[in-house]
Amino acid sequence: MAVKTAGDAPDLTPEQLQSVWGALKSPRRLKTEVLAGLVVALALIPEAIAFSIIAGVDPRIGLFAAFTMAVTISFVGGRPAMISAATGAVALVIAPLMKSHGLDYLIAAVILAGVFQVVLGLLGVAKLMRFIPRSVMVGFVNALAILIFMSQVPELLGVTWLVYPLAAFGLLIIFGLPRLTKAVPAPLVAIVVLTLITVFAAIVVPTVGDKGALPDSLPSLLLPNVPFNLETLKIIFPFSLAMAFVGLLESLMTAKLVDDITDTRSSKTREAWGQGVANIVTGFFGGMGGCAMIGQTMINVKASGGRTRISTFLAGLFLLILVVVLGDVVSLIPMAALVAVMIFVSIATFDWHSIRPSTLKMMPKSETTVMVATVIVTVATHNLAIGVGVGVLVAMVLFARRVAHFMTVERTVKTLNGQETATYLVNGELFFASSNDLYTQFDYALDPDRVVIDMHGSHLWDASTIASLDAITEKYRRHGKDVEVVGLNDSSMLMRQRLGGKLG
Repeated sequence: MAVKTAGDAPDLTPEQLQSVWGALKSPRRLKTEVLAGLVVALALIPEAIAFSIIAGVDPRIGLFAAFTMAVTISFVGGRPAMISAATGAVALVIAPLMKSHGLDYLIAAVILAGVFQVVLGLLGVAKLMRFIPRSVMVGFVNALAILIFMSQVPELLGVTWLVYPLAAFGLLIIFGLPRLTKAVPAPLVAIVVLTLITVFAAIVVPTVGDKGALPDSLPSLLLPNVPFNLETLKIIFPFSLAMAFVGLLESLMTAKLVDDITDTRSSKTREAWGQGVANIVTGFFGGMGGCAMIGQTMINVKASGGRTRISTFLAGLFLLILVVVLGDVVSLIPMAALVAVMIFVSIATFDWHSIRPSTLKMMPKSETTVMVATVIVTVATHNLAIGVGVGVLVAMVLFARRVAHFMTVERTVKTLNGQETATYLVNGELFFASSNDLYTQFDYALDPDRVVIDMHGSHLWDASTIASLDAITEKYRRHGKDVEVVGLNDSSMLMRQRLGGKLG
């Protein structure tokens, strides 16, 4: 469902709201994009620093990655208003490489991962998104919301009690201000107000500055200082490939989510190779790499009303200005303000409709099982890619199990052309799960000397089915009976002609 914002024009379609040129010509819409970019930039800073710590690199490496990823993807990405930067998923993948071989090998791995993503994007990996069921998508969204909330819990533990009323006041502003006005993004107001309160009241609470030192210079081009040989490739290859797949999956899932929220379509193929280009650029600027950031994207799209590439570009640009030029000011922002923003994002992201008793009662148990499995695995591993992979696998197994039961065999015995004949009418889709049961559906010993297997109501999908038919006909022949398979459609006939009798 599309979400209208203060910057939206009532006579514009969701697709027109994504136009950069249209936003530049409309002061009202441009203001929305600019403020959205500023809010996202403020939220990116502590996240990038935290992910740098996970990866074991200097905070500047994560901040520079956030800047280069956001700016680059705003030009080459396929999904307007989506935010890409350094992420926790990528940090977890590359952390072992950083620990064992150091920063130069990490940067080389980021560049190679970008190359892999470009190649995969051009090969059409984005088309695989069609195989991700809705139940997996719902589980992905719900797990994401839980992980966003869980990531804020450490900021609320072992801190002074003043953090709690500050965070509560921030949430009050974020949820309450839109009821009065939407002229300014509520998260931005919460950040500014809470910062002013802590500064002027001299309240000592954890701040952004406590997360780590902010850079005082611009990123510069560099080449990783590693030997360009096969040995280096062997070291970085597995990390680069894992980073490429994790980054693409998270980015494409996020793009699909934003498509649904904004009621628009985006180019997943362009997004795939665009992520690769962004990682290549990031690597050459000494960044740790990344992919789409779901939490920050939700801040941009849902909380702040961003719809164009302008907000994405400005998020990266504002981040660089804030940390390099205004680092002393940014370091004063209380973490309680950013915690309030992220808690709001988690609440807004969660699909509450999916867990209503009425929905659970109406939904098939298999769909609910897939959704729950996706949530549990994602939350347990803190890896969205693994959770989605398990969710798709569970969905496939349950689907195969369900479809397998649709196969039926009906037996009739009649006299045809003066000879008693047993006819078996087979109905349903025959593949590895259903064809294994097919062999047991025939009365080999008691059937008359002539048997007809009528396949008009079925379709052969794989070699397992051909092997089952071969086994059936061979067993009848061992009983000295004549068997004939009739009614195969063209594609099933071609498959049987190609594989029949050749499978052992």
